[in-house]
Amino acid sequence: MADYRQLLRKYSEVYTVFLPLFTVFLIVYTVLVSVIPDREFAPPEDTSDLLLYLHRNLIEISSVTGTEGSVAKFLDSYLKSTGWTVELQPISSDPNRMNVFAYRGSERKTKVLLSSHIDTVPPFIPYSVHDGFIWGRGSVDAKASVAAQIVAATELLSSEAVEAEGDIALLYVVGEEAEGIGMTTANDLGLSWDAVIFGEPTELKLAVGHKGLLGADLVATGHEAHSGYPELGINAVYYLIDALFQLQTVSFPYSDLLGNTTFNAGTLKGGVAANVIPANASAELTVRVAADLPGVVSMIESIVDMIPHVTVDFTTMYAPVRCDYEVPGFDTTVASYGTDIPHLNGSHARYLYGPGSILLAHVANEHIGEEELRDSVVGYKKLVAHSLGKQNDFKLAKQEL
Repeated sequence: MADYRQLLRKYSEVYTVFLPLFTVFLIVYTVLVSVIPDREFAPPEDTSDLLLYLHRNLIEISSVTGTEGSVAKFLDSYLKSTGWTVELQPISSDPNRMNVFAYRGSERKTKVLLSSHIDTVPPFIPYSVHDGFIWGRGSVDAKASVAAQIVAATELLSSEAVEAEGDIALLYVVGEEAEGIGMTTANDLGLSWDAVIFGEPTELKLAVGHKGLLGADLVATGHEAHSGYPELGINAVYYLIDALFQLQTVSFPYSDLLGNTTFNAGTLKGGVAANVIPANASAELTVRVAADLPGVVSMIESIVDMIPHVTVDFTTMYAPVRCDYEVPGFDTTVASYGTDIPHLNGSHARYLYGPGSILLAHVANEHIGEEELRDSVVGYKKLVAHSLGKQNDFKLAKQEL
């Protein structure tokens, strides 16, 4: 027993000394981490892998909407290290969010702008390579476009046909997957361009345009009662369902260019318990508008007005977007999703193009093929050259313009 007590006393003394030392270590470590500057990202020595280097680093840095600060700092560091002049446009300080605007030399105003977004939908999915594809959140939407645009601009600037200053700028914004605050704030840069090339997954095709967006909250208000006495209450869920049924069966305006207007009730909420007549119910609606936005709004309002206890509140709306697409060498497509195009003011030509399929965006198995990623660099070069009127002035990596 004496040996046991002596051993216990020995370890107790060690623990008494160790705990304060460990506490001091944690404090010092925390202070050092807080003052160590952000990691510098230098380009790889083997520039032939520049595209994959950028793509990988962009994916490995989580940038779910609202948390884009780290990926913006990566772009800032990389672009500065390769000769770009970079402006970080603040969006918010808590959380730290900013747009990245870059150009060569001192000439902020350029003829062509390459642009995409650096935020992603949740959740973060780590980078991986297998089955001949690159996987991870943002591998398609839209970090593939960001990486390919930077490489395309870099290669174009190394050619004698493109001016070192005044021809190309880059703009990478936050918040596209939500309210579009990054691009609307970019209007404060006070710039205009002859053409803007927006990077989104289009399967290497030029989009002729994309549908408009109408977001709305549908709200039903009833009266709570015991489920055994339904005649004493007003069931908000029933009225909400009636409104949804009427809305999903209506024939919304059609466009020869963009196709059908589509309706979706994305979320449903209502009630507190199965044995209580629900006093409240709501649904979030998304309408992809192919034509006649005012007409679609009027149709929804008319239907809702006919159903008692139901109201509608429109939260987001913009009209269908038409893009420029008559460029030799490109197939065309219609985009049924929204972009930042309507958020950027100006009379510029608008091109919508990028690698990857929208069907692989926003899903758990988001991935892209390396060959398609590389082909998009050629496509971006073509679009820039076309916008500058310099199609015949230089050769691309795989073919002449």
